[in-house]
Amino acid sequence: MTTKRILYVVLIMVVAAVSALSGVVAGGFVVYRAVQQGQAGKLPAPIQAAVPANSTQPGQNLVINTTNIQTTITQAVQKVGPAVVTVVGTIPGQQTFFGTSPSETVSGSGIFISNQGYVLTNNHVIQGAQNVNVVLSNGTQEKATVVGADPYNDIAVLKVSGKVPAVATLGNSDVLKPGETAIAIGSPLGDFKNTVTVGVISATGRSIDTGNGYSIEGLIQTDAAINQGNSGGPLVDLAGEVIGINTLIVRNTGTGTVAEGLGFAIPINTAQAVATQIIQKGYFAHPYLGISYQPIAPDIAAAYNLPVQWGVYVTSVAANSPASKAGLQQGDIITQIDSQILDANHSYLNTLYTYKPGDTVTLSVMRNGQTLQMKVTLGEATHG
Repeated sequence: MTTKRILYVVLIMVVAAVSALSGVVAGGFVVYRAVQQGQAGKLPAPIQAAVPANSTQPGQNLVINTTNIQTTITQAVQKVGPAVVTVVGTIPGQQTFFGTSPSETVSGSGIFISNQGYVLTNNHVIQGAQNVNVVLSNGTQEKATVVGADPYNDIAVLKVSGKVPAVATLGNSDVLKPGETAIAIGSPLGDFKNTVTVGVISATGRSIDTGNGYSIEGLIQTDAAINQGNSGGPLVDLAGEVIGINTLIVRNTGTGTVAEGLGFAIPINTAQAVATQIIQKGYFAHPYLGISYQPIAPDIAAAYNLPVQWGVYVTSVAANSPASKAGLQQGDIITQIDSQILDANHSYLNTLYTYKPGDTVTLSVMRNGQTLQMKVTLGEATHG
């Protein structure tokens, strides 16, 4: 290789090295400037993620500020917390062959919904209980009386005569969407008063079979931790408004599979409507037909060779009831109420309870192999 060619190669290598070095210096300067700008303020800027180039909103950034979220949750809890109570009752002992069993203490949660001392809770918290008391958030205990209850919606209203520390603000459960933050407040196990847990609205419109011939429908599902003792306590949104009344959890499916984070709450719009009528009347009125019945499902139909797969078998008809006046008889099978066919997803009670006392409905009834159409005006059933 000639001296000239060697000098030429060396010159190229020097230029390349200088270019690379200037690139590193320039890049380092850009990084330094970016870090310097980010540290200019006393508080870090919100984390920002640029919207992808193919986004329909290219001019917007996704902003996440965990400090603001935590502050909002804290403020929501501070707003509703003083209105939350622990409900404690005593179920008297039962007479048995060996004598009287010991009395049992039961507990749950509740919330003040009126400055007149009305407390909203679950029916199953106080069902069968005597000497009901509420423990306020400051530890003060007050005697409470049961105004009324509705077992089918699992709602009860108590009345406290003492001073009301705070009244909860009720929200609108009809506008809830999955993914919204949900805050549960209550007294799990009766000991850990005013415990706060946080999750999201997992789903709305859920239905849970009670095993008593009907389902509780329209429930809010949440993964905010709910335990025994949380029943009757509020489910709250970030505005500090009550959106539901915590009522139950599902731990397993009956097949041995253990589930976590499956909590359910009664929508506050439903709870408020039931509570309002209980406060006004002392009870919540359901439509009344006046029959005793046995639900029919495919296994029952096969065992007794019945002509239908779904419906209810009338075992007795109350005297002077709407059913009696309409001509229903023992042995009839109700298969449909108006246009709604009774099936796996539409039980007799849940379908009946879509109507009000005084409504007139048409029943499709199987009798001796024939289908009859019977009009009946529903009466009023009360649950005190």
